[in-house]
Amino acid sequence: MDFANTPSFFRSGPPPGARLAMAVAASVALLVGDSYFGLMEQAREATSLALYPVQRAVNMPAQAMRHVSDFLSSQTELKQENTALRARQLEMSAQLSRLQTLQRELDEVRKLNGIKSSYHQQALMAETLYTGRDPFSYKIIIDKGSDANLKAGQPVVDASGLLGQVTRVQPLTAEVTLVIDKNQMVPVMVARTGQRAILYGYGGGVEIRYLPQSADIKDGDHIVTSGVDGVYPAGIPVARVTRVERNQGATFARIATAPLAGVQQTRYMLVLGDKQAPPRPPEPAPIVKKSRGGKKAAAEE
Repeated sequence: MDFANTPSFFRSGPPPGARLAMAVAASVALLVGDSYFGLMEQAREATSLALYPVQRAVNMPAQAMRHVSDFLSSQTELKQENTALRARQLEMSAQLSRLQTLQRELDEVRKLNGIKSSYHQQALMAETLYTGRDPFSYKIIIDKGSDANLKAGQPVVDASGLLGQVTRVQPLTAEVTLVIDKNQMVPVMVARTGQRAILYGYGGGVEIRYLPQSADIKDGDHIVTSGVDGVYPAGIPVARVTRVERNQGATFARIATAPLAGVQQTRYMLVLGDKQAPPRPPEPAPIVKKSRGGKKAAAEE
């Protein structure tokens, strides 16, 4: 720039070299004064305070981007964790169901082992394979047959009471007709009074028929086998009375009962052996009498 030709009103103040020298000197003085005496501390604090809103405004877009990125990352992680937790919950629910089933079966087997010793005849534990194919009959197929010396007519019980009896035997399996089948009849008695009756299945349930109106029976009475037929041992729980109706003019009372055994859900059961007849008493010894001649003679009683 040609300062010689510059108008006088543009050439006010010291020359550039002097200005540079004064600026350098002022900078050195400020550095030395700030280092030893802290002259610029308050100025820096005031400047920082004044520039803080500007810094926040400048950094706001970057912070917003970071927050958005963190939010999206958190949502993705939460979805993944939620999916994993749901899968884990389903797995644990399935395991819990299996454990509950095993616990129920274990309790059932323990009860059967406990009551097995209460019968004086031989009892064989069996497991349900499947139900009968006829939808109008109530029969189950068990995993024991003639290979285990099973015979038709043997009673079958579970941990709660009478299930039915064996009606057909195959080499490896057997058919059990439940007490709720329409063709089943069981001689029973009221445990409280000893009143004898016949329990009939009607296809899905059981009831007592042909009991006179004056019979001493009421709601809640327990029905057990009477043992008079020679098939079912006496005292096996069979049903519980749920309703007694005595209608005027009717000859017999109408008695509704509910089976005690798990006729629709039992998996394990006991097949009782043939009823053992009591042993024959020993023959009495012959009575020996003395004759007049001093000789002994045997006389029949």
